[in-house]
Amino acid sequence: MERLHRAATERSPHLDFDFPNRCLRIEGESYPEDAAAFYGPVLKALETFLCSPDPLPPESPLVLDLRLSYFNSSSAKALMNIFQMLELAASRGLSTRINWHYHPEDDAMLEFGEDFREDFRFADFHLCEVETDLAG
Repeated sequence: MERLHRAATERSPHLDFDFPNRCLRIEGESYPEDAAAFYGPVLKALETFLCSPDPLPPESPLVLDLRLSYFNSSSAKALMNIFQMLELAASRGLSTRINWHYHPEDDAMLEFGEDFREDFRFADFHLCEVETDLAG
């Protein structure tokens, strides 16, 4: 499956889903005017990838790195949809890791990460403190 890449805009995050190497990345700010239009194709591509035969060995983990400095409620819903898809895949045996990167002074992003992490039983969800500014 081909890589899905979208450059960041003023209102949407940089998105790089490198499906062949099982490396997914979302970073920046996420408050697109139409979150369904932005994330709909992303969710569809992820679903297609997760349902397709995979040439990589099962022990090769699928890793999602999130480096968000801000997201709105519509984006949170889209992120939850992504997380649910990854949790389901993990429950079926796909090694899955989610890295939630946050700046140590950003208590809100840490709390969001902690809240999201509570919904995982099969996928590994890691809170990753980073010193660099996630805003840019």
